[in-house]
Amino acid sequence: MAAPVDLRSDTVTRPSAAMRRAMADAEVGDDGYGEDPTVRTLEEHFAARVGKAAALFVPSGTMGNQIALRLLGAPGTAVVAGAGAHVVRYEQGAAGTNLWSQLLTVDDTDGTVPATAVAAAIEAGVEHHQPMVSAVCIENTHMPSGGTVWSQDRLAALASVARPAGVAVHLDGARLFNAEVATSVPAAELAAYATTVMCCLSKGLGAPVGSLLAGTAELIDAARGERKRLGGAMRQAGVVAAAGLVA
Repeated sequence: MAAPVDLRSDTVTRPSAAMRRAMADAEVGDDGYGEDPTVRTLEEHFAARVGKAAALFVPSGTMGNQIALRLLGAPGTAVVAGAGAHVVRYEQGAAGTNLWSQLLTVDDTDGTVPATAVAAAIEAGVEHHQPMVSAVCIENTHMPSGGTVWSQDRLAALASVARPAGVAVHLDGARLFNAEVATSVPAAELAAYATTVMCCLSKGLGAPVGSLLAGTAELIDAARGERKRLGGAMRQAGVVAAAGLVA
C-alpha cells in the first residue's frame, strides 16, 4: 500500500541528496561576525536574484517579516496588510510584540491588497485621529487564498499609490519563486516595487531551514542588528545555507 501524500504544507518536504551533500561539504565560518563564506554567497546570490543591493540570511520567514516591518514601520504609524496575510494570522501575534507600529487590515479575499484601500488609509492618516501609514505588506503568492499570484498591473497600481506618499512596501515573498514560475516574470521584476522582500527557502524550494530578507544596503545593515536582537544570529550557518544554494 502506497504511503499517503502529506499535503499539509510545502514545508514538510525533505532535503534532496544534493542538498545533504552540499551541507556536509559546506565551507563555514562564524556568521555572527559575518565570516561564513557560504552564507555570504547565498546572500549575494539572493540579492541579485531579486534585484536588491543586499540580503540577510535569517532562521525563518516570520523573523524576516518582523525585521522588515520593524524597520519600515515608524512608531505610532500603521502598516497596511491584508486581513488574511501571514503577518496577521500566522505569526503568533508577533507584530504586537515586535513592531513600533500597528497593523491596519484591509480585505484581501482575492489575495491582493487593493491600491484603493491603501490610498484610503493614507488619506485617512492625514487627519489627526487615525494613524499615518508608514508601510504596506503584501504577500505573493498569497497562501490563504490558495496561492493567488499578483499581476504586474496590480503591483504597479499599489506602487503608484505608496511611493508618492513615502510609504514603504514589504513583499512577503515566502513563495515568490512560485509566482515567478506561474507568470514567467523574473523574481527581480516581481520584487521591483518592494522596498524589502523576504523569501523562504523551504516553502516551494525544499531546503530544510532558513529565509532571506533583501533590500538596500542600509536597511540590511540595520536588519543585521535586529536579527541579533531577536536571537537569530547563527554561527556556522553555512551548513544550512548550503542547501539554499542548491535550491
